[in-house]
Amino acid sequence: MPFQGRLTSSNKITISPRLRKLPAEGRRAAPSRGGGSCPQPAQSFRTQREKILYQSVLPKTYSLSSSLTKIKSKISIPKIVFINFTDAPFYYILNITKLQEQLFNNHQIQKEKVMSIFKAIFQAVYHCLWGDLFTIPLPGGSTLGISLLVLILIPSGIYFTLRTRFLPFRLFPEMLRITAEKRNKSREGAISGVQALIVSTATRVGMGNLVGVVAAISLGGAGAVFWMWVTALLGASTAFIEATLAQIYKEKDPLYGGYRGGPAYYIHHLFVKPGSPKKKSVIAILFALSGLICWCGISQVIANSVSSAFYNAFQIPPLYTTILLVVVSAVIVLRKYATVKVLDVVVPVMAVLYFLFTIFIMIKNAGLLPSVFRQIFEEAFGIRQAAAGGFGAVLMNGAKRGLFSNEAGSGSAPCAAAAADISHPAKEGLLQALGVFIDTLVICTCSAMIMLLTPAGLTDGLSGMDLLQKAMGHHLGEFGVIFIAVILWLFSFSTFIGILFYARPNVAYLFGDNWLSQTMYKVLALIMLFVGGLAAYTFVWDLGDVGVGLMTVFNMIALFPMARHALDSLKDYEEKRKSNS
Repeated sequence: MPFQGRLTSSNKITISPRLRKLPAEGRRAAPSRGGGSCPQPAQSFRTQREKILYQSVLPKTYSLSSSLTKIKSKISIPKIVFINFTDAPFYYILNITKLQEQLFNNHQIQKEKVMSIFKAIFQAVYHCLWGDLFTIPLPGGSTLGISLLVLILIPSGIYFTLRTRFLPFRLFPEMLRITAEKRNKSREGAISGVQALIVSTATRVGMGNLVGVVAAISLGGAGAVFWMWVTALLGASTAFIEATLAQIYKEKDPLYGGYRGGPAYYIHHLFVKPGSPKKKSVIAILFALSGLICWCGISQVIANSVSSAFYNAFQIPPLYTTILLVVVSAVIVLRKYATVKVLDVVVPVMAVLYFLFTIFIMIKNAGLLPSVFRQIFEEAFGIRQAAAGGFGAVLMNGAKRGLFSNEAGSGSAPCAAAAADISHPAKEGLLQALGVFIDTLVICTCSAMIMLLTPAGLTDGLSGMDLLQKAMGHHLGEFGVIFIAVILWLFSFSTFIGILFYARPNVAYLFGDNWLSQTMYKVLALIMLFVGGLAAYTFVWDLGDVGVGLMTVFNMIALFPMARHALDSLKDYEEKRKSNS
């Protein structure tokens, strides 16, 4: 409602014609010259709106001696002002600010209730996925807490390892042989099997391999490293099944060229039969949405870790580091074919550098290696922790870190595996199984060695990136602090552009084949990257964990009933290999 009165050049207040139309009984009487109280308005109104208006406000009295500036300050939009006066040197301004504030407060109360309900639901889901559903008492007073994801992934890994006849051990030489195969000429936009492995490795190898491993050892001791190794060996079979299925059910990509696919697509084939009027699968939609939410959350974690590391190493303000990260990322992800080309260079370089420097540190501290490995195995089986009641923490911290790091069963790596143009689906499955080994047995072990070869007293009271940089500083001096900051930047940068490669098929499944939706999600991820570099939002970080947890649940729903197709593909591949040899 617009302002109902105005000030003339003669400093007199003029009543709007709209006010003159009000009935006399609906107007307030002017105060007396003596400043007496204002009588209440009559109860006759033309509309209910007018009644509410006049009953909800309080009059305010001002003297004509007040300055016009003060008057104008009270006459401001969105306040609705009504003016009534006589020839007396008094007037008052009535507004409905009080009513507006009441309505606003009610809105805020409702908003807070909705947010509290949402947070309660979110925390319940988070606890269900990552918290302890139940605990198992162990000798020595220890307990073993079992989360839903551990309950799903560990038995699944054991089951698929048995069904593939111990594939991680039996076919490890074949995995290495496939990486050396010459790439056949493929269609425009398609990537090779090894390139798909590089993309998946870029997303697997990230902050979790550095800070996450350090956190697992801090909470669970050296024994957590052993259980990380075990989860990698079991997870390799799961990674084979999901990557092979992604190859079997891949589709041509009309936007980027080559192929696309992933869990959303083979879940679709499971629940939507050919000729069905259904266009989408609910489970496939939920998987795609969970993935997009997860990767937005991860974007914030990436930026915050990088900005913190560069501030510790170079005293560079987080704003400058974040801007550089966002600009470089935008130049790459907003181009059609740049992602894979950049990762082809960045991932091998960063992985080899990190591995070589770790080998140097291990050689430098060769005398300590026997005691470190003895500590890993002793604490892994609770020889020391049993008395202190910590065996459960050792096992679960190692298992959870291994599962979170290698991503086997989460359904993320198959989004890259489906894009590969390769001669047999089982080949890509074997390559992705190798990716689990690279992530956990190589990169995570490197971080563990750096940590365990550092004197315990030197890192007391430290955590996360500060602890890792302190450890590297001990081994390599000031160069170590700089090196770990740079390597984290590379790890995080490659992870970010890798997850946007993952997002392509999921955005297409949800919104169709159009550049608008693809670009909008990339812009959203870049915004999250920028915001995360400036501040740490725990809720957003937890959102990433919830997203990957839900992805795992929806992916595993399809993995068990469809595993036979991947197993048939493996059998076919092995038979052809025998006949050709």
